[in-house]
Parts: sequence; C-alpha cells; structure tokens
Amino acid sequence: MKKIEVIIPVYKPGEQFEKLILRLKKQSYLPDRIHVINTVSDRFPAKFCEEQGIHVTHIEKADFDHGGTRDMGMRQSDADIVVFMTQDAVPADPFLIEHLTAPFEREDVGAAYARQLPRKDCHIIERYTRSFNYPEKSRLKGKADIPVLGIKTFFCSDVCAAYSKKAYEETGGFEKKTIFNEDMILAGHMVEKGYMIAYAADAQVIHSHNYTGLQQFHRNFDLAVSQAEHPEVFAGIASESEGIRLVKNTARYLLREKKGWLIPKLVWHSGCKYLGYRLGRSYRKLPLWLVRKCTMSQSYWEK
Repeated sequence: MKKIEVIIPVYKPGEQFEKLILRLKKQSYLPDRIHVINTVSDRFPAKFCEEQGIHVTHIEKADFDHGGTRDMGMRQSDADIVVFMTQDAVPADPFLIEHLTAPFEREDVGAAYARQLPRKDCHIIERYTRSFNYPEKSRLKGKADIPVLGIKTFFCSDVCAAYSKKAYEETGGFEKKTIFNEDMILAGHMVEKGYMIAYAADAQVIHSHNYTGLQQFHRNFDLAVSQAEHPEVFAGIASESEGIRLVKNTARYLLREKKGWLIPKLVWHSGCKYLGYRLGRSYRKLPLWLVRKCTMSQSYWEK
C-alpha cells in the first residue's frame, strides 16, 4: 500500500480544525502522518495536536506563502501520495482518503481533488455554485480535454487535493511564491507534462463560505493576478465564458426555485467577480497603491 501523508497549513485554527483532525483519525485508510504547518499566532491548540499525535511545524506569518509553504511540507514528506487540506474542510465520511487516493492506481494521474459539499448555513447562490463546480460525477481531465473544458481542465482545489510525489517532483511542484491559485498552476504544469487530473466525486469534504461582493472582488483580483503571472499555463485559455455560464445557470436555478428576488444579488456578486478579474489581469498597468486596495494578500506585494 502506498504511503499517505496529510498536510494542513493553519492560521488561528478553530472548531472546524479539531473536527477535521478527529475525522481523519477515523478514516478507512488512515494516513501515515498528519503534518500541520502553523503560522504563528496567539491561538493554536498545541495540547490537542500533541494528544492526537500530530506533527507540527511553526512558521512566522511573514514566511507564509500559498505555494512556498505547501512546497516546504511536500519536500519534507517521504510519502508516495500527499494530501493537502485547509483547516476548515471537514471530511464528510470515513472514506475521504480512500476515495481521494483511489485514482492513483493509474500511473498517469498526477493529482486528484475532492468534491466540496456546502455547510448547513450556505447561502442558496453559493450552494448552487458548489454543485456547478463540484458535480456528482467523477472524471479524468487531460490535455485532450482543453478544447472542450478550457480552463476547467486545470481546475483543482487545495481545499482537499492529493498529489503523486513522483509527478510533483517531475513537474517542479508548487510555485515558491504565488499570490493564490497554486493548485491550478501546478495542475496546468502536470497536464502539459501528460499527466491527468482526477476529480474524485466520491471523496467529499464539507466546505463553503458566504462571501460578500467585496470579498468576491478581492478573491477574483488575486486569481487573475496569478493567471497573468503564469501565461505558460493560462495564455490563450479564456475563463470568462465559464463564468457567464455559471451566472446564467444560477439565474435559471433561482427562477425554478421561486427565488427570483435573489437575482439582483447574483448580478451584484457576479459584477464584483468580473471587475476584480479584469483589474487583476491588467494589474501591471495599475499603480501599486490601487493594487493594494484590490488584493486580499497584502503581504504578497511586500516581498
């Protein structure tokens, strides 16, 4: 059996984190090691981690990077498959690790990512977005799918994703410095090298956010910056059409559910996403003070 490690970067982890760890401890396939990379703060459950036998690495806030920190964890691991999770992604059942690592029976699979299910408090618009991005059916995606799937070919989420250590090393791994989107950048490099990206719909975590329009703006600005900085992956592959399809499908869904009064909110949030995305793609033309107003990652621009 292949050796499996779970790596979880955390910052001020709360109740969801402890639930995540306890559910990982009850998996049908138990990971060989759980490694928590903690960004130092005034809140960390050190006693809980010690009791659960968790390996912990502490880093300073200034040293955290979405790609670099995960790469550090990966380089320290001797596992065959490394699973990355965020501190607020809770396994939906005891079969998460089993289903997430199953695609690696194929040697050409470089990465696999889990289905994200909405929390009970998830707003109806975000609930539909979850079903749009994480459908019920699993699938493999590779270079041949780019003409049909476009940017969706590279879609992968480190909220809960597993990587083959061999494929990771062959493709150079995560970018050591990236504002956001380290998962899709790596997936793009893997696809280019001939690897497949697996969407494992049977591997499920509970994870969702009720973002405001302004938060959506900031996230999409940083997303677009990451795409602009990596033309080797994203050049010539438009993502706006996928966004338009999501908006249209969501509007139809709201009408079917007799929630048409929420369409103005949908339009507002979609407009915030689009504006953030367009500004992010053109960030090099913007003054630094405006970039800092648009980003959610202030530290990125100070490095």
